[in-house]
Amino acid sequence: MNQKNIAIAAIGAIVIGAAGYLIGVEVAGRGPSAAVTETAVKDYLAANPDILAPAGASETTVVAGLNDTQRTEVASMVRSHLIENPEIIRDAMEALQVKEDQQAAQAQVSAITSNKDLLFSSERQVVIGNPEGKTTLVEFFDYNCGYCRRAQEDMHRLIEQDPDLRVVLKEFPVLGEGSVDAARVSIAVKLVAPDKSEEFHNALLDQAGQVNGDVALAVAEEMGLDRDALKAEMDSDEVMATITEVYALASELALTGTPSYVTNSEVVIGAVGFDALKTKVATARANCADEAVC
Repeated sequence: MNQKNIAIAAIGAIVIGAAGYLIGVEVAGRGPSAAVTETAVKDYLAANPDILAPAGASETTVVAGLNDTQRTEVASMVRSHLIENPEIIRDAMEALQVKEDQQAAQAQVSAITSNKDLLFSSERQVVIGNPEGKTTLVEFFDYNCGYCRRAQEDMHRLIEQDPDLRVVLKEFPVLGEGSVDAARVSIAVKLVAPDKSEEFHNALLDQAGQVNGDVALAVAEEMGLDRDALKAEMDSDEVMATITEVYALASELALTGTPSYVTNSEVVIGAVGFDALKTKVATARANCADEAVC
């Protein structure tokens, strides 16, 4: 194989060389080794035999490929090119991240559509704001999440400023057993005294320090609710079904933490602040201007 074909092979293997570089960093914490790059080049050439020989060439010619000297030369060219142009690695990683983010967002939108009823209209949820509001914002939260506590003021402002906003609360206890027990009490409050759900929700998020079942029951008692009635409901099938339903939704939506918000068209992860949430709500409203509820 002549020098021109060697050069073509080297250029074609640049991407594979980049992958070899990343493997080297991942495994050894350093740059690419000639062995890693050479193996990658061999794999690339095996998968793309036309680089070595024109279509229709004999199998023997293709299998013969590069000899040891030529493989070493190609590997050296790839390695040198990457060392001289390390921004290739950065650009490739950035492009990959953008592509993966776009794919994840598309998958989340698909999950929103396929789980629309459970997200926005499940009987196992608390609704605050305007129950008849046209635009819905769903919040997944944990009572022990500090960001959820701080973001509660953002939610209050949104509801106050937007009389057409309907907010759905989803119990998503991810921070340990105390969070699970607090969520069980919260769901029990909905079952025993649904008109007290929003008051209880706000009161429990206002608590300082870690909350658990006992703290949640104490808060409910201060509101005049029957502790024994709540404890009886905490172990009910309906309570566990509610938590299970939310976990399943969170998995479908690929939620990674709390707070997380869902509109008709996107998932927003993290306490992004009042202005960002307001913008998301406006976008959701614009996306469904012709629908009765969204």
